[in-house]
Amino acid sequence: MIVKIALPLVLAFIMFSLGLGLRKTDFVRVLKFPVAFGAGLFNQVLLLPLVALGLAHAFGLSPEFAVGLMILALCPGGVTSNVLAKLAGGNPPLSISLTAITSLLSILTVPILVAFSVGYFMGDTAPRVDTTKLGFTMFLITAVPVAIGMALTAKAPALVEKIAPGISRAAVVLFVFIILGALAANWEVFSSNLTTLGPVAVLLNVLMLGAGIATAKTIGLGRSDATTISIESGVQNGTLAIAVGSIIAGIDGQTLPPETVPAAVYSITMYFVCVPFVLWRRR
Repeated sequence: MIVKIALPLVLAFIMFSLGLGLRKTDFVRVLKFPVAFGAGLFNQVLLLPLVALGLAHAFGLSPEFAVGLMILALCPGGVTSNVLAKLAGGNPPLSISLTAITSLLSILTVPILVAFSVGYFMGDTAPRVDTTKLGFTMFLITAVPVAIGMALTAKAPALVEKIAPGISRAAVVLFVFIILGALAANWEVFSSNLTTLGPVAVLLNVLMLGAGIATAKTIGLGRSDATTISIESGVQNGTLAIAVGSIIAGIDGQTLPPETVPAAVYSITMYFVCVPFVLWRRR
């Protein structure tokens, strides 16, 4: 029930809350800071999947777990990255713009690259990935709720201004509860693989946060932009990754397939890495 019904609904609500914070200008605002945006986009779309690929090989992950790690790396940051960037003293407009663009791109890139990852790691045993169906499903549970949120903001800005903070907080809380609920229902699967996937998830998070800071310093960006690029590089949408992994593997409504376990582990370990990072950047 949690994986099959609650997860897509919660994901749609999270994306709706993201849409409430978006304006049309967010999609063209990147022209105001093209260098910072380009760095963040490069890190998230190209560097992150390559780092995940390297970690999958370095740790000798099983084909299913390797695919799950790649799915996680291919997903955008989502609402969580926007919240963390703001708390850390980053550049909220840059964070929102990066999330908006990468969320739209993911509808095209995730199905194609996930299909490639499945074939690469699983070989002859790989399940068939219907990229058209996956792309359409992602469109329904991500782009449509975002569009509804943006439309509501455009039509009733005063109302949205009142309800957006509460909806944003509710989205974060629902994200935490859906992850905890999925883990509770699949505790044996989670706990038995924590020692394998925990270090991988933490290292992926740490490496990409560090890569974001290094990239920003290399091209001479300020602290605020560096913080944002770092968080956008290192924080992924675990809920979307679990949903995609479930679609790829097929679900029975109760059990998390192996392809979703890396994202589930990451969704927990992420906070142990990101909270100290946010406190450090706030100083």
